[in-house]
Amino acid sequence: MRIFVTGADGFTGRHFVSAARAHGHEVIAMRAKLDDKQSMAEQLTLAEPDAIVHLAAIAFVAHADARAFYDVNVVGTTNLLDVAASLAKRPSAVLLASSANIYGNADASPITEQQPPAPLNHYAMSKLAMEYMARNYLDSLPIIVARPFNYTGLGQDESFVIPKLVSHFARRAEAVDLGNLDVEREFNDVRTTCAAYLQLLQHGVPGECYNICSGNVITLRAVITLLEELSGHQLDVRVNPAFVRASELRTLSGSPAKLEAAIGKPDHPGLRQTLQWMLDGYQPDA
Repeated sequence: MRIFVTGADGFTGRHFVSAARAHGHEVIAMRAKLDDKQSMAEQLTLAEPDAIVHLAAIAFVAHADARAFYDVNVVGTTNLLDVAASLAKRPSAVLLASSANIYGNADASPITEQQPPAPLNHYAMSKLAMEYMARNYLDSLPIIVARPFNYTGLGQDESFVIPKLVSHFARRAEAVDLGNLDVEREFNDVRTTCAAYLQLLQHGVPGECYNICSGNVITLRAVITLLEELSGHQLDVRVNPAFVRASELRTLSGSPAKLEAAIGKPDHPGLRQTLQWMLDGYQPDA
């Protein structure tokens, strides 16, 4: 399969490209910018992809420029779908990476795909707006929406909490400032997420949304304990009020039932194994 990938140089993109190639697929990385429809059209026409995986996005919830979320995540995706819908040879699958953040603080847990959205920040709102916008193209494109819950792995930017913690433990730093230590999150492995994306290209139903999740949650306090065990290092953890978000999600846990019905049960390596991988591969300048 020839897969056209946006955001191929990003954290998820690098792991997805590696996984796709390991499974024998040909990958064409988009080099055009999402606001340059002409360049996108030229590259997509030349590529003639069998599938498109759209990973390019602004994903850091605390990104300073609120408008950028919508410029990239909504308008940029619209441009991509416009171009894809106009291709003489249309792809057999278009996977859009959304986010479980669209659910907000759901009363029920684990969250299913039927949970009404209640986004609490611009990132989540922009992803939900992207999903709604994409419905305009369902008559012309086989769009599958993936809603990944939190995931991590080697190479993730240290603006995210798990690689930030791994960095501090790997460097044997004395202290770290964090926000709320009692939030509960899934911290799945990026390799599992990428494997699910690949499977959805072949087995996902167009027009459907799929949670990419395990249903397993853990607090940051417990993550810190795991890292202390793995590294043999104690860290002075300080709660910095500046890092406590007013709209913080208390618990974010998903139901993998629909995903497993489509692709089977994914292989979840477990957080301990993921953290060990990140510690072993840590590079200060990564």
